[in-house]
Formats: sequence, structure tokens, C-alpha cells
Amino acid sequence: MAETVKSLKQPEIRFRKPESGDGADIWELIRACKPLDENSMYCNLIQCDHFADTCILAEMDGKIVGWISGYILPDDEETLFVWQVAVHSDARGLGLGRRLLTKLVERPELKSVQRIQTTITSDNDASWGLFKSFADKKDADLGHEEHFTRDDHFGGRHATEHMVTIELPELLRKAA
Repeated sequence: MAETVKSLKQPEIRFRKPESGDGADIWELIRACKPLDENSMYCNLIQCDHFADTCILAEMDGKIVGWISGYILPDDEETLFVWQVAVHSDARGLGLGRRLLTKLVERPELKSVQRIQTTITSDNDASWGLFKSFADKKDADLGHEEHFTRDDHFGGRHATEHMVTIELPELLRKAA
């Protein structure tokens, strides 16, 4: 089910579940959103096909301008792990990342989700801003700690990733 939101101040944006035919366009979106890590096009196709319930995209004028990939942790059905968030430069400044995340956690398929987790490097101001803004807007608690470290996990070739956890308020969970 797709949902269209229209506002006088903002362009029309359509939020929907991805379909397998969206994989190549999502791959192109991620490539355009430096410095996001690029996965294979096949990975994005699988995300669209196998994880449609836990991923969301946004279209503006028929073009994919926003994407969140995520999945429910295999050993914890109450946790949604957000893998990647991409917002095209044409759609920046519209609060699209937070809107995507909100629409995603409000899905009936995610009614058992009580927390969101993601990993963020300390220098990724855009991601910190998104998740802090989301937590503030939802009156949710946000915590973080080092998780995948530069030396132990990345062989010194990638900055330490902090595990960010947002505990969703009960009212938000009941609304889904």
C-alpha cells in the first residue's frame, strides 16, 4: 500500500514499500549519496525483494529520492536494525529521512518493534542529526556505545561504528 503526502510548502512525496524492480534505482540513489557505502546492485535487489516490509522508499515526481533499508534482528523480533538511509540532494531539507523512518516504524508489520538500532561513525553528522531528531520528535530515549571498532573489526581501515539504540515509547508502539 502506497501513501501520498501533499503539502503547500513541500513537493508531493509518495512513500511505499520497495519492489524488486526498484533495486537498480536504489543502487543508483546510494551511489549518488556519497559517502554512503555502496553495496552490490544484487544486494539492493534482495533488500527490495526479501525485506520489503522493513524497507521504505520515497518518490518525488516519479523519481526515488529516499530510501531506508532495515531488517528485524534474527534473534530479537523487537529490534529493527536500520542498515542504510539515503536521501537524494534534490530532497534534502524536507525532513525526508525522519519522515521515512516514522512511516516505516508505523507499519502494522512492525508492531512488535520496541527499539531501533543502527551504527554510526562519530563524524557522520547527518546520521546523528537524523536519529537524534527522530528520537526527540518521538520523545524516545537514544543511547550509544562503541560497537564495531576500527582496530578490532575493520583492520584499521574504517572508523569505529557506534551502536545507536532508540527505545520507542509505548504510545508509538501502540499506534502502529
